[in-house]
Amino acid sequence: MTMDNEKAKVSSYTDYSEITEQDLGQRFRVISPGRMVAKRFFKSKLSVVGLAMIIFVFLFSFVGPLIVDATWGHGETEVFEVPRVSDMLTTADFKAPDGKTYDYYDKSQTTILYKAPLSGTHWLGTDTSGFDIFTRLMYGGRISLMISFIVIFLETVIGVFLGGLAGYFGKWVDMLVMRIVDIFACLPGLPILLVLSAAISSIEAIPAEHRIYYLMAAITLMGWTGVARIVRGQILMLREQEYMLAAETTGIKAFNRIFKHLVPNAMPQLIVNATLGLGGVILYESTLSFLGLGVPFPRAAWGSMIALADPSRGQEILANYPNMWVPAGLLIVITVLGFSFIGDGLRDAFDPRMKR
Repeated sequence: MTMDNEKAKVSSYTDYSEITEQDLGQRFRVISPGRMVAKRFFKSKLSVVGLAMIIFVFLFSFVGPLIVDATWGHGETEVFEVPRVSDMLTTADFKAPDGKTYDYYDKSQTTILYKAPLSGTHWLGTDTSGFDIFTRLMYGGRISLMISFIVIFLETVIGVFLGGLAGYFGKWVDMLVMRIVDIFACLPGLPILLVLSAAISSIEAIPAEHRIYYLMAAITLMGWTGVARIVRGQILMLREQEYMLAAETTGIKAFNRIFKHLVPNAMPQLIVNATLGLGGVILYESTLSFLGLGVPFPRAAWGSMIALADPSRGQEILANYPNMWVPAGLLIVITVLGFSFIGDGLRDAFDPRMKR
């Protein structure tokens, strides 16, 4: 059928009700909500930039160590001895038997155990303990990313459960849950995390390698309230809808009504909140590691690597060895910005009022 025939066919209809479903399928393509969100997301340049930044960080942190270990055999906690050849000139006022004064040249080889310069096998040199900085950046990224994702997952689970109960049942359940939320929301997060981390570090019965789990629990304890508020607000708005009244009349259990019908409608807001919260968790972890209360030595974390430049320990590393702390700071900035860009893009993509 030619284009003229199609136009004639459409013009021959007396009204739009005569257009068949087959004709509509030939002229219009239905886009699913998921594809529509993806189209809006990838249409934003900042969202694409943020996604590229996060992909780079993930490849650097999880794939990079495999390549480095296979290429150079570098480990996270392996101390490297870097040889360096130096020409030493010694002048002695000593007269030889022939009556002349000679300069003595001593060509010696020294071994550097720490603060090695940049080289082909140590792209960023070594730190104050003789560890390869480039390799520790990769393993530090693993720690920071794993902590952030586990914490956000736990915060979401707790917030969805308590917020769902408060929003659906209301009355005294809502009152009890929201008062608990208000108490935790009023607490100063960072000072309490510092106190808890210091208390955990002072307990000798807790192994150093297990302190990271207590740190994740402390961060989760301080961060679930925002998720609970979001879920409660969404359920208060949706529980009186007609489809919920129909579900109640069919005898579906309250638990299924909450977590199979109401909570999924709040998922777009939860996804955006989780994405934006990932950057905040990384900053929390970096701050605690910078203060020596996070990931214990000899394990690496971006915050503990920046702590090498702490002015209270002297100005030498801060002024003369930027390779020890600047790369870790840049990776934190890239990761936090990347998650922020993705969160902003998802927020706009899920908003049906956005005109693209």
